[in-house]
Amino acid sequence: MRDVVFSGKRLGLREVTIADADALHAVYGDPAATEHLPFDPRTREEVVDIVAEAIAAAGADPRRLYVLAVTDRESGEVIGVARLHIEADHPHSAEIGLGLRPDHWGRGIGTDLIRLLLVFGFKHLRLHRIWGARSPANTAAQLAMLVAGMVEEGRIRHHVRARGSWRDSVVHSALEDEWEGDRDV
Repeated sequence: MRDVVFSGKRLGLREVTIADADALHAVYGDPAATEHLPFDPRTREEVVDIVAEAIAAAGADPRRLYVLAVTDRESGEVIGVARLHIEADHPHSAEIGLGLRPDHWGRGIGTDLIRLLLVFGFKHLRLHRIWGARSPANTAAQLAMLVAGMVEEGRIRHHVRARGSWRDSVVHSALEDEWEGDRDV
């Protein structure tokens, strides 16, 4: 699958383009949106580099990295970014990550986005396992993953270095043979 265009009821996923740099910078450059991520807010130039790397990764064969613009289905506006990275040594498994603009928080969009990524990964990429890691302090991500059907697996101690200190990560996963399908995406 080369050119991703995939939609649910409220959200769409599509390939990122250079024209999305400002919209993605509204996520990657926002201190609130990156508070629980393992990096400091990015500059616009760093976001342009991320987009360029994503465009290059889209042409890889086999493709292992999907960096996708998250769009509001009604307005078409880019409101976030979703990432799905297929592990080279375990091509049946992928890690997901996401970021949404803070003005879209608190409406269940994170849960919808995780469900959409699960449908995309299981039905279209034929993955067996999809997992994501979150900061232990990110209770909104915890709730979104659990409601979307992911299971909390456990804690990885001192998993990432963020903002000058080590931070644990809590891992959640979904398995294709336990997953309940694409209900309500």
